[in-house]
Amino acid sequence: MKLEDLAGLRFTYDEVGSTQYDEVPEGFHRLEHRERIGDGDEVFQRAADALLTWRMHRAAGLLVTATATPPQVGTDSLARLGPGMLIRRLRTQVGLPVPCRVVWVVNEPDRIGFAYGTLEGHPEAGEESFLITRDPDGIHATIRAYSRPATWYTHLAGPITRRTQHYAATRYVAALRRLAA
Repeated sequence: MKLEDLAGLRFTYDEVGSTQYDEVPEGFHRLEHRERIGDGDEVFQRAADALLTWRMHRAAGLLVTATATPPQVGTDSLARLGPGMLIRRLRTQVGLPVPCRVVWVVNEPDRIGFAYGTLEGHPEAGEESFLITRDPDGIHATIRAYSRPATWYTHLAGPITRRTQHYAATRYVAALRRLAA
């Protein structure tokens, strides 16, 4: 699968855009991971830049390509799951494809982020959002997702898949903290 192949793919779920709200669609698992990543305007701006240039994803170990930077509604992205560091060094198309499409974007003085939804061929069905906020107690990164298995192997993996998703969320936030410092 190549990035240019994604244009004709459909979403694998009906509740497109739901990560903007607190409700989780029926039959989906929810993940929310929020951490303080620092203080001040510079931290906020560097974190936003890392997020909107896809550097956060790459720093977390995903080889990701996208049709637009910064992301906008309709941007397609293609990442590869697998041994991240090896894939990045080889710059190959090795690994399980994870095709997504951006479904919402926010760019406000105190909130910057976006969400993407899974496309056909993704091992999960659902949506994941990435948000940087400036709050009274500092700058925070929030990863919110809802998902359910979309393939036989993710269904079989059950709780392991959810633990992997939580692990990825912690890596995203750790990457943002490093890149924003």
